[in-house]
Parts: sequence; C-alpha cells; structure tokens
Amino acid sequence: MISHFLKLEWKQFFRSSHWQKGVAVKILMAFFALYFIVAFLALGIGGYFILKKMFPESDPLELVNSYLVYAILADLIIRYLMQKLPVMNIKPLLILPIKKSKLVHYVLAKSSFSAFNIFGLFFYIPFAVVLINKGYNTTGVLGWLFLIITLIQSANFLNFLINKNTKAFTVISVILLSLIAAQTFNIYNVTAFGGQLFNAIYSAPTYAIFGLLILVLLYNLTYKQLLNQVYLDQAVSQKVIEAKSADLSFVDKLGDVAPFIKNDMRLIWRNKRTKTVFLMSFLFLFYGLIFFTQETYKNMPPMLMFASLFVTGGFALNYGQFIPAWDSAHFKMLMSQGFKYRKFLESKWILMVVMTTLLYLLSFPYLYFGIDIFLMITAGAIFNVGFNSLFLLYAGSFNRKRIDLNKSGFGNTQGTSATQFIIIIPLMLFPMLVFWIFNKFVGGVSGFIAVASIGVLGLVLKSYLMKFIEKKYIKDKYIMINAFGKEA
Repeated sequence: MISHFLKLEWKQFFRSSHWQKGVAVKILMAFFALYFIVAFLALGIGGYFILKKMFPESDPLELVNSYLVYAILADLIIRYLMQKLPVMNIKPLLILPIKKSKLVHYVLAKSSFSAFNIFGLFFYIPFAVVLINKGYNTTGVLGWLFLIITLIQSANFLNFLINKNTKAFTVISVILLSLIAAQTFNIYNVTAFGGQLFNAIYSAPTYAIFGLLILVLLYNLTYKQLLNQVYLDQAVSQKVIEAKSADLSFVDKLGDVAPFIKNDMRLIWRNKRTKTVFLMSFLFLFYGLIFFTQETYKNMPPMLMFASLFVTGGFALNYGQFIPAWDSAHFKMLMSQGFKYRKFLESKWILMVVMTTLLYLLSFPYLYFGIDIFLMITAGAIFNVGFNSLFLLYAGSFNRKRIDLNKSGFGNTQGTSATQFIIIIPLMLFPMLVFWIFNKFVGGVSGFIAVASIGVLGLVLKSYLMKFIEKKYIKDKYIMINAFGKEA
C-alpha cells in the first residue's frame, strides 16, 4: 500500500502544471539544498577540530552539549515558521476501501523525511563518527546520537500539534529569549545546565531511552489528532469561520491610505504565508549576531554592511518583493474600485517603512558591539526606508505570479520568478559596493554617510519616484489582472 501511495504522489508531482512552469526555480532550490548539505557535512567532519583549536582546554562534545538546549528551541521556532507539513490529497481515497489509519501513518512517515529532519543529521552523524575515531566511548556516543535523532523526530511531530497555535509559538520564543537573556546577564548558567543534561546521556547511554519515549508519545498524539480529522464529511464540508475583527481605528489618522493599510494588516495576520513573513522579520533581527560576533568578519566591512541591511530590512525584503502578488486573489476586484493607484502603492510603502522603523528601534541592543556597528545598522535602516522600499515597489510591477496565502512560506516557490532573484543585486550588492568604496578610499564614517545619503536622497525624491512607479503599474494593470486571474 505504501508503494502505491508513493506512485500516486510521483505521478501527481510530475503531471502537475507547477512542474514545467517552475523547473528553473526547482533547480535553484536543489542547489540551495545541496549547499546546506555540504555545509552541514563540513561542520560535522571539521567541527571537532575547529572547537579543539578555538577552545583547547575544553571538550568539544561538552561544548556542543552546552548549546543543544538553544538549538532544540530554535529548531522548533524555525519549524513553526518555515516547515511545510506534508499534504496528501486524500479526498478521493476516502471513498475507497482503505483504512484511514494507513493514510495517517503514511503522512506521518512521510514527514519524517523532511529536510528539517535530514539536514541536521549531516552534522550530528559525522560529528559522532569523529568522536568515536578520537577515542570517545562508542556506546556513549551512539547513545548520545540516538537521543539527538529521536529529539529531531520528536520536534517534527510536535510541530504538527502546534503548527497553527500562535500562543505555543509565543511561549517557545519567550522561553528561548529568556534563556539567552539569563545566560547573557549571568542570571543563570543555562549552558552549564544543558551541558550536564546531555553529558549524562553520554555517561549513561541507557538514559537515551527517554528520547524514544518522548518520540512515541508525540507520534501517538499526532496520530490521534490527524485520525480524528480524516473523515469524508469533514473533507467535503464547507468550513464556516467566524471573522474576528481587531480595532484598527488608530490607522485612520493616516488619511486616504488608511483603508488599504487596514486590509494589509488583516491580510498579514489572517493568512499563513504572510504571517510567516511577518514573524520571520523579527528573526532577522538576530542575523547580525552571525557576523558581529565573529573575528573573521571584522576585517570584512562590506559583509558587516550586508548583515546590517538584513537586521532592519527583514520585513521589507520578504514582503516587498511579492507586492502586489499578495493581493492576487482579489486583485481584479481591487482594480475595479474607483481609487487612485497612488494610494494603494503608498499604503504598501508606509507599511514597509513602519516595520523597518520598528525593527530599527528593536536593534538598539546592538550598541553592545560598539558605536560603529550601530551606525552601520542606522545607515542600513535609512537605506532600506529611502531606497529599498521604493525599489521593491517598482520591482513589484514585474510580478506576474499568483500566490496562495494559505500555504506555508518555506519550500513554497509559488509566486517566485526570476524577478525575485534579479532584484537582490541592487538591494544588497549596491550598498555593499558604495560602502566599500568610501570606507576604503575616504575612510572614517564616510561609508556610513554614503549609504545613508542614498536613502535620504530617495526620501527627498519620493514624490517624483512614486509618480514614476504609479505610471508603470497603470501601464501594466491589465497584464497583471490577466496573470493573477490564472490558477497558480
């Protein structure tokens, strides 16, 4: 039966209209996957030696164990935001003499081979092999590895249970941030506690059985939840959802653009893909930590500029590149209304500017890394507001792909075209190049000033640029209506 299910999905994949339309994007995604596999594999093989060189007096295994608590919680957050849960078209199968339990077991088994479950193994398995080769107790290492694998799979099934629960996501995020804060401000030694916990598994491998018990428990809970949903009457019935309206009257102060901004705010919060983009923008705040904490990048100022742009530009970049495709489902209706196109575009611009400003205010803790880093982030924020936001609006006039807002954002290439990849060049490389030229040949704070000046210039010329962008949208209006009207 399992082989029959696999054959059906294989045929569905290659016979789908998405296959031939998105071959180039799929090839690109395959290269990204290969990159991550190679990166994790390299870290897995070289991780022991890197840690031994950087911390000669510490045990590499104990160092890894010390940070596993953070890794597990961060993995849950990333899964919630990005993991695309496996979907099998079971409606036609419900009228056939196939046990519902088999359908559910198949879906759960399929989820076990998610990229989120596999990529991590390319680090942990080679790392375990190196440990054994270096004389560590084989039974202890295998027990430790067994626990890690069961925890990865447990996180996979836990994601099924909390996937649509915003409160669960908030709780996990607060716990992770609280642990980081407790460690950073010496309130509690979280790394020591986590290290002792996983070191105990290495010392007494039989404790790894707790990982298996957690996995079995979560699998059973997920199985029961899905089994209760696999019924023909639920599959064919129309869902009636009570609309919940938030008080957005404070937006009315913005005048004519207020109705559009309200619609965008509702659209972002009520749909899975846009909500993912919104929540991920706050994760980009921590992107700078990857670069600002490494000695290697301190001698590579353009890369620090690259990170600074992402710290405040997470929302603008991820949301802005799909304007106006977010509205593709009701674009035809929008274009039949008697409003000025300029107001529609300005509402998108204001939304990106407000979110960039909010992220900039939340980036103030980066002052810890010095005034130069914070000036770089400030310059990046001004550039995002004055240049990137307007450029993204203009680039949006070339979008011709419809987007299903209810689908997950990660691994979902719907709405993606060559436009999204081309616009990265001016958005990222241009400010890096400007910063490098002024920083190298003029010095001082000239690089910050140059990047910020481009953003200020964009704000000064905003009225003229918006007129130019508006004309482009009006020119392509009916082309977009036709393109968005087609099924994705």
